Amino acid sequence: MNTKRLTVLSCLLGLSLILFTIEAQLPPLIPLPGVKLGLANIVVLVTMVLYGKKDAFCILILRILLGSIMTGSGMAILYSLAGGICCFITMSVCYPRGSERLFVVSALGAIGHHIGQLVMAMIVLQSKGVLVYLPVLISAGIIMGVFTGICAQGSLKQWKK
Repeated sequence: MNTKRLTVLSCLLGLSLILFTIEAQLPPLIPLPGVKLGLANIVVLVTMVLYGKKDAFCILILRILLGSIMTGSGMAILYSLAGGICCFITMSVCYPRGSERLFVVSALGAIGHHIGQLVMAMIVLQSKGVLVYLPVLISAGIIMGVFTGICAQGSLKQWKK
């Protein structure tokens, strides 16, 4: 890995941490746990397009670990990792190289994120009752995923200039 690439990836990680921290300070959009804008995912999508899936995965995992340490949310790390990994797997499978439709990839990733969180909640709470939230979380995931995907596409257009 050359110095320029490492520097850019470090800046992207820093940006994702900043977005994560800012979003953590915002009031919830709807009063359900786990529903957020997912602003840090913009950086993961941009990294996936510019540098590939391996580097995007590294940024995702480092952001989850460092973000959890910075915000002091110990239990949330389980939900973040489960959701983040499911989101990433979904986006990796659905992302055709060179695609201009990141909003679709992002929306599917957001749905994967919520499914991962619900699976973790079922494990932690030892109850399937949390599946009641699935329709609401999928709806929120589609809306938020489209938003972050459009932001990622806009960011890429600016990046290429």
